[in-house]
Amino acid sequence: MCGIVGYVGDRKTTEILLEGLNKLEYRGYDSSGIAIKSQDNIQIIKSEGKISDLEKKVENSSLIESKLGIAHTRWATHGEANETNAHPHQFGKVTIVHNGIIENERELKEELINKNLIFKGETDTEVAAAVINNCYQKDPIEAITKAMELLNGSYAFGIIFNDQNKLYAVRKDSPLIVGIGTHENFIASDIAAIIKYTDKYILLEDNEIVELSQDGVNVYKNGKKISKKIEISTMSIEEANKGNYKHFMLKEIMEEPIVLQRTINKYINKMDDIFDVSNYDEIHIVACGSALYAGMIGKNLLEEKANIKCITECASEYRYKKVIYDRKTLVILVSQSGETADTIAAMRKAHECGIETLAIVNVKTSTIAREAKYQLFIEAGPEIAVATTKAYLLQVAMFSLIALKAANKKGLEKEYDDILQEAKLLPEKLKKVLNDKNIFKVVGKELMHKDDAFFIGRGIDYSMCQEGSLKLKEVSYIHSDAYQAGELKHGTISLIEDGMPVFAIITDKKIKDKTESNVIEVEARKAQVYTITNDKTLKTHHFKYVVEKISDYFQPILIVPPLQLIGYFTADSRGLDIDKPRNLAKSVTVE
Repeated sequence: MCGIVGYVGDRKTTEILLEGLNKLEYRGYDSSGIAIKSQDNIQIIKSEGKISDLEKKVENSSLIESKLGIAHTRWATHGEANETNAHPHQFGKVTIVHNGIIENERELKEELINKNLIFKGETDTEVAAAVINNCYQKDPIEAITKAMELLNGSYAFGIIFNDQNKLYAVRKDSPLIVGIGTHENFIASDIAAIIKYTDKYILLEDNEIVELSQDGVNVYKNGKKISKKIEISTMSIEEANKGNYKHFMLKEIMEEPIVLQRTINKYINKMDDIFDVSNYDEIHIVACGSALYAGMIGKNLLEEKANIKCITECASEYRYKKVIYDRKTLVILVSQSGETADTIAAMRKAHECGIETLAIVNVKTSTIAREAKYQLFIEAGPEIAVATTKAYLLQVAMFSLIALKAANKKGLEKEYDDILQEAKLLPEKLKKVLNDKNIFKVVGKELMHKDDAFFIGRGIDYSMCQEGSLKLKEVSYIHSDAYQAGELKHGTISLIEDGMPVFAIITDKKIKDKTESNVIEVEARKAQVYTITNDKTLKTHHFKYVVEKISDYFQPILIVPPLQLIGYFTADSRGLDIDKPRNLAKSVTVE
């Protein structure tokens, strides 16, 4: 959520900053801005809307000579999305960009107003700038340290002081990295923003302050200089670009066989590396959005195959509810970024109660990856589109492997070796489904003028419906809901009308007849039914797509791409900005 870029070096500062912002567009934003500094002047240019609007303003401005600057894409929290509230914010000698939320902003603002300070906008970031400025004498590190004692909440700051020719940054509960170059250095929310210039970076921990000059980087904690390890990113410039694809989302869907192969290869011959959950009496799977729906599939598999009681819970609810840990419990946290604020809070709550945690995460250096007691890493690589695709599929695959291992450990899976062999064939089976992508382009065109849709299924099929519905709504803006098929007749069927799209997922042979009867009910009300199934014998409705029937553990993996492609092609038919859906952010680092 939001994006920060900062630079100090000999290159043209505005080009570095704007290029970095473009690479961070996937994080979600509604305004953007830059601040560049010469020896005795700071120039700020901001714009509501797209980065392209900011670029036009920069092109039409008389720019100062600069070797130092900060830039930001804002996703509005405090104050509406407009140019005044856009970052950077300047107060006195301090210019700042900020990701996160200052929770005691109102109290601080009142105190500062009582001291006759005047604010231009409505943001908590301007308040943070005023607090730092109030603490500033001559020492930036001292001022930032003092300000941190006053500021409650989450933040990653990039800071310029009028009378200093260095770049400063600090983080608390919001990600920030320091890029290490040759006679130049960077700060960024994500390595993608600076990978063109360097693959070396330092990962800042909470409450660490960094001072960057052209030729050096110093990191401080509690006022003392500390040493930090320099990491090497594995991201390539190609991974950060769309290549020949129209959108990142389609590119990332089509990469699914590759990343699945990578993940399968990592674990399938080393199943001992898969965390053993068989000794736990209860598992809580806690996540948000698509990661939660992957967890729902995991719950189905763990309960059905391994006889382990599972609870799936939205992290934003779990962190605040009274949780009764009355048996040996494992909390599994699922997050692509590993920086999801609510999931981090849920993890820390479990730790406070002495409960063990397992992270299923893509970013190895993330907060969740570092703080969870145990980790399982998916190998999705960078995911740029806001709507997750390949990372979600790998989260599902990871739960499949966890359930398979647990069932085997408990002596419940007699076909274990055969299923492992089938797992090795999954990437090729997945590729066959993706080769049919143009079939779903036709579906997308049929849906382009629809306003509503329903997804129905039972058991594990219902869990898949949840993600299918989310994909459609988040990129195409069509209102969509997922329902347990048997629940339709308890009120919701009143909304079914002539021509309404209803997607039925039917893979569970034990209850397929029941779901089929629900399909007949909506067809009787003239719904337009799209069935995705592994059963060739099912009646053909308006549309039917059949995937190969494989082991129950892995069947969801073949259902995932059709649902993603339907969402993608529907949005494409509607001419939407698919990689950057309105109001959405890739990494939700605030509540």
